[in-house]
Formats: sequence, C-alpha cells, structure tokens
Amino acid sequence: MNNLAKACGVELLKARRSRVPLFTALGFSLAPIAGGFFMVVLKDPEAARNMGLISTKAQILGGSADWPAYFGMLAQAVAVGGMVLFSFVVSWVFGREFSDRTVKDLLALPTPRRSIVVAKFIVVTLWAALLTVLVTVMGLGVGALVGLPPASSEIFFGGVQRIIACACLTLMSVTPVAFFAGVGRGYLAPMGISILFLVLAQLVGATGWGEFFPWSIAALYSGAAGAGFANLTWMSMLIVGLTGCAGFFGTILWWERADQNR
Repeated sequence: MNNLAKACGVELLKARRSRVPLFTALGFSLAPIAGGFFMVVLKDPEAARNMGLISTKAQILGGSADWPAYFGMLAQAVAVGGMVLFSFVVSWVFGREFSDRTVKDLLALPTPRRSIVVAKFIVVTLWAALLTVLVTVMGLGVGALVGLPPASSEIFFGGVQRIIACACLTLMSVTPVAFFAGVGRGYLAPMGISILFLVLAQLVGATGWGEFFPWSIAALYSGAAGAGFANLTWMSMLIVGLTGCAGFFGTILWWERADQNR
C-alpha cells in the first residue's frame, strides 16, 4: 500500500506539472458551450435563420430547447467526445514513459511494476472524473444562462446520472488503450487504436449490433443516433465491464512480463 501511495503521488505530480490537463479541460468544456449554442438556436429558430445559423441541424440534434434535450446532448458529448479525450489521457499517462525514455529509470525504482500501473489507472480515473464534473457544472451554468425552462429535480438528477454513467462506460471501454500504449511504446499506437475503436463503434452501431460492441455501448446509452439507453440490457453492461477488466489486467500483465530493454 505504501508503494502504491508513493506511485500515485509521482503520477499526480507529473500531471500537475504538465499542461495536458489544461488542454483536456479546454477541449471538454466545448461540449456545454456547443450544447448551449444549439439550445439558443432551438429557442428561436426563425431568429437563428435570419442570422444565418443552421437551425435545421440544431433541431435534428437537440429536438427542443429544454433540460432533457440539453442533458442528452451533454451525455452524447461525454460518450463520443470522451472516447477521444479519455483515450488521449490514457495514451499520455502510459505512453509518455516510452516517448520521454524514462521507462527504464522508472522500472529501476524499488517499486513493484503492478503498483506503477495501478497508480497510473488511478490518476486516469481521477482525471476523467474531474473532466466529467467540469462538463456537468459548466452544463448547469450554461443551461441556466441560456434560460432553459424550469424542470423538476427528477429531470436534473436523471440528467446528471446519465452523464456520469456515460463517463464510466466510456472510461471502462478505453482501458485497452493503456495496453497498446505499452506494446506500441509511445503515443501513436494507442491513439491509432482509439480512432479505430471509434470508427468501428459507428459502423457496428449502424448495423444494429452496437449493444454487443463495447465501444458503441456508451453512445447508445447516451441516446446518440436516436438510440435510447432503454434498449441496452445487462449483457451490454457486462461486456463493458469485461472489456475494462481485460484492459486493466492485460496492461498489468504486459508491464510485469515484457522485456523493457528500451
């Protein structure tokens, strides 16, 4: 436990001294801002059309200018955009050791490799949680600023719960990216894999089999592409959980057994 705490402290220090957390926060903050823009368009389509805005697209994406539609857009942004940003975070946390050529120094420390990997996953989880909190808080602020009509506490609670659930599903689905960061020894391989996952998620989701494909499930849960999360079953959640476990334990196994000669 002492080794794990020290490893977590080191990983947190690396993140704190980097600008990457700031960039990811700026990237994720675009979601509530874009959602607020579409809500403004939906509130007055005629005025938006006169200003040259694309009101038709906004109507397709949002449906109506209210809190349920706005929360739905935020959930979709967390599910789809989170796939990219969370993968980037995982790639940076696990791949930078190889790109900076510090992996041999790191493994020379009297700290078990398993503790190092677990500490990295803990930092990734905290990072993703903070990004999710940022999107949720900014979303509530932007929605109030836009002047969305009042809603019940159940709608607010359900909307926030939906955003958090999408973040958890997305985070579990990107743990295999950490494994490919080790195998690829850097950033390029894991980011390439994450883009492949994202493309396949769109293709498989379009075929109607997305509920069985781990990288499509978060988007389906959010209601993206017109699919409601009510269509998902316990099997879908189990698949995401197994994917998360495979990525987590596979990464630990690779770090413990791989020959780190570079």
